[in-house]
Amino acid sequence: MDSVGIIYNSKNPKAAGLAEEINKRISSIQHTWLNTADDVYGLSDQIKASDIIITVGGDGTILRVNRMTSQFGIPILGINMGRLGFMTELTAEEAVDNIQNYLNSSFHTESRNMLQSIIKSSSFSGDLGPHHALNDIVLARGTSSRVVTIKVLIDGAVLTVFRSDAVIVSSATGSTGYNLSVGGPILDPLSQSIVVKPVAAHIGLSTGIVLNEYSTVEMVVEGLQDSIMSIDGAYDYPLTPGDSVIIRQSERKARFARANGSEHFYETLTRRLGFGLDVSRAVRY
Repeated sequence: MDSVGIIYNSKNPKAAGLAEEINKRISSIQHTWLNTADDVYGLSDQIKASDIIITVGGDGTILRVNRMTSQFGIPILGINMGRLGFMTELTAEEAVDNIQNYLNSSFHTESRNMLQSIIKSSSFSGDLGPHHALNDIVLARGTSSRVVTIKVLIDGAVLTVFRSDAVIVSSATGSTGYNLSVGGPILDPLSQSIVVKPVAAHIGLSTGIVLNEYSTVEMVVEGLQDSIMSIDGAYDYPLTPGDSVIIRQSERKARFARANGSEHFYETLTRRLGFGLDVSRAVRY
């Protein structure tokens, strides 16, 4: 590989130290550059010219970096310094000794579906989109304690009107994020399906709905309460009653460097959720 970028979570001192250690280990063999994930837009030219980006942090760091790498088709090799790390490939303990194997091209590239949203509004003065998300696009009540009223249409047909704290539209990757925390279904990470899940619904369906990959979801802000559209939990756009958001599959793909097979997701699922399986105590039938 001609160029390897290393981007780390500056708010985690251990991530900064590990990133420095990795850089020292591989810089004599590869051309490397090292930076924080604080301003990934400022790293656009460096990311575009790289063959792979190593992230040192957690899933949040990957979400930030993916906003740029997905534009250029650059794979991410994620090293987990966080708690869950569903998108990461290596643990902090195994990273230094194994990193060179990946840089020798001993990996395959896994593509993950993304979502995109476009804002329809007569008053919104910001960026109407498309806004691309790897995890989810959420319409929420923001700082107000009052619920929001959101009409949801699927392929032009009215599904229901929610009065809830929020409505989440997530990809398969995002199904293990906010969606899971409010009781939504876990999808296979390579699934192309879309999940719609309300949060604390007062009126309307309370269950999650799994849609096919070609579905278009429209969420309309109704009632009197303003709303906030959140992209991957990091970028917020204020909306007012009458505004709507149209969500469908994005043309972009998130790409990850993987050495493990697809079964690795299930092998580590309960461990990442904190539910370890004690085989010695399992009941056999």
